[in-house]
Amino acid sequence: MILFPAVDIKGGQAVRLRRGRADDSTVFSDDPVAAALQWQEQGAKFLHLVDLDGAFEGVSPNTDLVRRICEALSIPVQLGGGIRDEETAHRWLDAGVARLIIGTLALEDPARFAALCHACPGRIGVSLDAENGRLKTRGWVGDTPYTVDDVVPRLAEDGAAFLVYTDIERDGMQTGVNVPSLTHLARTSKVPVIAAGGVATLDDVKALYPLSVSANLEGAISGRAIYEGTLDLREAMSWIAAQER
Repeated sequence: MILFPAVDIKGGQAVRLRRGRADDSTVFSDDPVAAALQWQEQGAKFLHLVDLDGAFEGVSPNTDLVRRICEALSIPVQLGGGIRDEETAHRWLDAGVARLIIGTLALEDPARFAALCHACPGRIGVSLDAENGRLKTRGWVGDTPYTVDDVVPRLAEDGAAFLVYTDIERDGMQTGVNVPSLTHLARTSKVPVIAAGGVATLDDVKALYPLSVSANLEGAISGRAIYEGTLDLREAMSWIAAQER
């Protein structure tokens, strides 16, 4: 089980939002490169980056910043936020990102999404962001008629390498993970699943861990909790390592 520390970039800073709302953010660092290095030094095996500027605006000013993060780290980086065309995807891959997380494009333009998956095999995942059971797009401000079950089989056929499931109501709220929804998804998905939203304490990691053994859970993302200290990244990774010995 991989524990992914999250660095969310907005306005050149490392921030965390509550429930994905741009007007409800907390700045944790003026230096996202230093924030990323901090988690690597604490033992992280993979970094999760979110380009909030790209997610909300559709275009990103952060190419150079992301390149500097990738160059500074020795661990791989995955990135999501505003990747809605093949040109943008290749720009991030050229900047050193190991794999990408697609949301809007995957739900709104299946043909182009499938083409991107085939152009970059094994490197394209999908962000499934749910609120009250329905998936959202465009930085969580666009509504869709879809549920997770509506789209997961098609996404796997299109070539998605992994899925990131976020319960929007829990994101940044430190209220615990949605174990029933994640259990269902990890048991039915043909591709690995990453949990996001609500991973607040070691108990949440412990609640999810069995799904990495009995189902298709690859790991979990945590942001606000590791910055505010309710989850100790080093302690959590040590606990995971002890289970896997």
